Amino acid sequence: MFFIDTIEVAGLGNRGYLAGGERTAVAVDPPRDVDRVLTAAARRGVRISHVVETHIHNDYLTGGLELARLTGAAYGVPAGATVSFERTPVHDGDRTHIDTDLTLLALATPGHTPHHTAYALEEQGTAVAVFTGGSLLIGTVGRPDLVEPRLTEDLARAQHASAHRLAAQLPDTAAVLPTHGFGSFCSAGPATGEDTTIGKEKASNAALTQDVDTFVARLLRGLDDFPAYYAHMSPANSAGPAPVDLTPPAVADAGEIAARLAAGEWVVDVRHRIAFAEGHVRGTYNFEADGRLATYLAWLIPWGKPVTLLAESAEQLARAQRELVRVGIDRPAAAATGGPASWTPEGTEPARFPRAAFADLARRRADVVVLDVRRASERAAGYIEGSVHIPLHALHRRLGDVPPGQVWVHCAGGLRAAIAASLLDAAGRDVVAVDDSFTAAGQAGLPLRTG
Repeated sequence: MFFIDTIEVAGLGNRGYLAGGERTAVAVDPPRDVDRVLTAAARRGVRISHVVETHIHNDYLTGGLELARLTGAAYGVPAGATVSFERTPVHDGDRTHIDTDLTLLALATPGHTPHHTAYALEEQGTAVAVFTGGSLLIGTVGRPDLVEPRLTEDLARAQHASAHRLAAQLPDTAAVLPTHGFGSFCSAGPATGEDTTIGKEKASNAALTQDVDTFVARLLRGLDDFPAYYAHMSPANSAGPAPVDLTPPAVADAGEIAARLAAGEWVVDVRHRIAFAEGHVRGTYNFEADGRLATYLAWLIPWGKPVTLLAESAEQLARAQRELVRVGIDRPAAAATGGPASWTPEGTEPARFPRAAFADLARRRADVVVLDVRRASERAAGYIEGSVHIPLHALHRRLGDVPPGQVWVHCAGGLRAAIAASLLDAAGRDVVAVDDSFTAAGQAGLPLRTG
């Protein structure tokens, strides 16, 4: 008998896996905070004998090297990947014994990267699952434009061929277990479910239902912006990420918080957006600990800039730290827990701004600036007539492009609007955060356009 445990990394839209039998197991694409993988192995009572990567990741720092060091496991990395550490080079067709009747078959699946490799888990010689990394995802594929722009079309064609290879070589019953596709920007499109098989993908995945030219044209046309911090992930993974340090940071009092703000450092409040709007330290930015903190903070912050974290509790601070180390923001410069009353210098009132719904905007639209911070692909599907469009990831550099007047900022659901509102508020703008689903805009009578 075999088992497969999923290591969910929801904040980044990714999954890692632990798979094995009664005594030993393999970890596939583990996150950088490897204690979660070690805990899963301990719960199963197995030794991690192998760690494998499907590719050199562009969207997060791997825990593979550290996990292999801690466990003594063999560390398999695709042979075509250039790395500066000792590893076991994995070639197409390699079979690795994992446990009684369990083997791992390496399948070259270029497309997401040139060296990408999937791994089929075989029980008594029959594939029961395939770890597809960034190749075949649920209803889509991994995007092919993260390595080198000049390679994008060639890699898109390789994605099509790789998907067909998996479909032809593996049984319809084999579970498809991707690393990306659960909100990760490494996915070329949204996932269409939580689980799937080779047979289901044959019937629904565009890579397997469209001819290569149609597939490539549509894939390339649908590619959107991806986080700026991706540029730092692949080099760090190729060099080998350092072990993480999740011990609590130095404690900052109100005076130090004020000094760090005055020095131009980023002070980030990770409380829920409602709490932040109701009261915060002036000049701080709001990135919710439970709202894709790592993706959006790492996307917007100048790389390497010191960051101080403000959280409502030690538990929330610890969650935020864990999220951030996954993308290379390793040690906060300082941190504080509690609330704005203890973070604000004596004699200074916390700042605040209002929240609203699209129905409120419909009553005020004539005399305010409406700012849409969604991505271009979202706006193309429908936008409020007369609104200004600056995607969230560009807003910090383009605050001067926001017209004068009170700014009502919206996104698709409220999270990104809250981040944007905090950036505008810190810049001294009069802002209202629209905390509402964009589907309510039309229902409220706001005029919508497409294109």
